[in-house]
Amino acid sequence: MNIHSKLPRTGTTIFTVMSALAQQHNAVNLGQGFPDFLCDEELMKLASKYIHEGYNQYAPMPGLPRLRQVLADKYNTLYNTDIDWDKDITITAGGTQAIYSAITAIAQEDDEIIIFEPAYDSYVPAIELCKAVPVYITLTAPDFKIDWEQVKKSITHKTKAIILNTPHNPTGRIWTAQDMQMLDKLTQGTDIIIISDEVYEHLVFDNKTHESVLKYPTLRARSYAAYSFGKTYHNTGWKMGYVIAPEHLTKELRKVHQFIVFSVNTPFQYAFADMVSHADTYKGLNSFYQHKRDLFLNLIKGTGWKPLVTQGSCFQLLDYSAFSSKHDTDFAVELVERGGIAAVPLSVFYHHAPEQKLLRFCFAKKDETLEAAAEKLRAFKG
Repeated sequence: MNIHSKLPRTGTTIFTVMSALAQQHNAVNLGQGFPDFLCDEELMKLASKYIHEGYNQYAPMPGLPRLRQVLADKYNTLYNTDIDWDKDITITAGGTQAIYSAITAIAQEDDEIIIFEPAYDSYVPAIELCKAVPVYITLTAPDFKIDWEQVKKSITHKTKAIILNTPHNPTGRIWTAQDMQMLDKLTQGTDIIIISDEVYEHLVFDNKTHESVLKYPTLRARSYAAYSFGKTYHNTGWKMGYVIAPEHLTKELRKVHQFIVFSVNTPFQYAFADMVSHADTYKGLNSFYQHKRDLFLNLIKGTGWKPLVTQGSCFQLLDYSAFSSKHDTDFAVELVERGGIAAVPLSVFYHHAPEQKLLRFCFAKKDETLEAAAEKLRAFKG
């Protein structure tokens, strides 16, 4: 059959490739961003409880009312805002579906959507499926700072949206209050929509603060903010997330959402409704993951691996230039085959990558996994 592909340049994701290589070579896998430890025991008990009590049929299309109510309470308290649980919150099948639904809801053919790269790999395919055009703002090591003058020059009459991600995957950078203020200033008086990927919202380190679009009233009025239960509660395989947006944007998102999944896992929604009200669970994530970042960095201190600053997320970039001049994709394969550890090359997060000798390592792992990985990194000679 002659199929005209809608995504002709898209193949198997690098995360799948590196995980398969790790399994083939019995390597420690710090490539794909998932925890190797159990999620909260109480949450698992709640999910089982609701399954066995018979809450196994369709939930309401926008999500369980009680879950949306506790989420509205959470964010209204965190950011002193005015989220309406019924009109502004939609439960989704993970953060990726949340972002895909937002892009699909607003993007028309030939619209331009600005993204900052390196970027999470779902953004561009979603834009291209809508026949819209990605416009790239390239961020480079070591600090991956945004050139706001370049952003200003990239905005045209065709600009439909700007996608931001903070804390940032894959670099671990966070947006500052000044960044948010610049975004606010550039978009005032326009019809530009913001799609804010905030799935690592509670993983911010060194006493820094997560800057959400929900904190800024004029940004909130034009924004879809996407979140992930999986990142907060260590269960990425449950594929549960949500979108917060003002009513006029939510209406358009739900038109798309209902024909992608209609509704999301019912017993898990009940379980999360019970968990979200326990604020200590998510408020303790900063210190929990900062410990893991610091442990990993301390274990490789004094080696040739040069860490870049990670302000948030569960990812650490390491410069490998002391070991090899190879392209990062080739070196990542060598590291699995000869070093016994899997990481992800940074170049795959760009459409046209600058020359950088950087790999991304996930530290959302048990301490013993990080210790085993560090031992292999210390032993690797290149």
